[in-house]
Amino acid sequence: MRRRDLLATGSALIGTAMLGITPSRATGTGNIFVSTEKGNEVVVLDKDYTVINRIATSRRPRDMHFTKDRTLLYVACGDDDAIDVIDVATQTVIDSIPTGPSPEMFEFSEDESIVFVSDEEDSRIEAIDLQSRISTMDIPTGAEPEGILVVPGGKTVYATSEVADMVHVVDLEKQAVVKNIVVGTRPRRLILTPDGKQLWVSCELSSEIYVIDTETYKFVVDSLILVPQGFREEDVTPVGMAITKDGSKILASLGRANHVAVIDTKSYQVIKYVLVGSRVWSVDLSSDEKIAIAANGLSDDITIINMETLEAVKSVPVGRVPHTVLIDD
Repeated sequence: MRRRDLLATGSALIGTAMLGITPSRATGTGNIFVSTEKGNEVVVLDKDYTVINRIATSRRPRDMHFTKDRTLLYVACGDDDAIDVIDVATQTVIDSIPTGPSPEMFEFSEDESIVFVSDEEDSRIEAIDLQSRISTMDIPTGAEPEGILVVPGGKTVYATSEVADMVHVVDLEKQAVVKNIVVGTRPRRLILTPDGKQLWVSCELSSEIYVIDTETYKFVVDSLILVPQGFREEDVTPVGMAITKDGSKILASLGRANHVAVIDTKSYQVIKYVLVGSRVWSVDLSSDEKIAIAANGLSDDITIINMETLEAVKSVPVGRVPHTVLIDD
């Protein structure tokens, strides 16, 4: 186990009651947070899609997650091997948690006491106790792990390996990979249906999405190949996904194909391809599911999608290479 050194700023300001720290309260602001890989900042927009702040972070901010109470926002910063902690109310970085090399994606345990991190350059998943700053698990994976998903119940973690073309099933009690599922080329992200029965996996370089039965680990259907009109299959590089609360629709960002695909999860058919910006990388849904917002990595903007009409209604410049978008509502 490795100790995570505390920064000179003092004690860790982690969003848990166990540390005796009460962050500022500003839940449900409606603000939009966008990490920009080359801007080294998290850009904040208000409900009117006006940029109201730019929060300087450690280098190359990518994946982001709110705590359950929405008071803190955690941001993985790949070039500085850290996860920055942002106070949502004050919109300032209040802490930085050291990680292994090049943290790509991460997720909290159910009680938010542990963060599971995919360390891209170290080919492993690590679990960091947020109170002690100790890395309590180091689980080897295939090369370049990225997507990570903690299954409700806290016994299993799924992780993708970009180079091995696999989804790893990690048993947290055994602290080991117990099964490898071969999928398409360069699997990136994972999403679980609300009933927990299906795991969807985006495979960037084979232009596919795989749907896996979580009991048998067999494919539910043949891989879904998503090709908007006018594009070639090799232009489609799916990465980020979002799912409606009822599990009826999945939104998949198609990368270089510049579209978000809206997929019916029962028929596995595309309801509509929505044209957005260049190299769309991630997508998030508002809590009322009236809008979706896509982050476009090469056009340096976000696109707002009306979920009733499934039309893009507005694009807003945000900064250099937006990676992840989250709506605080």
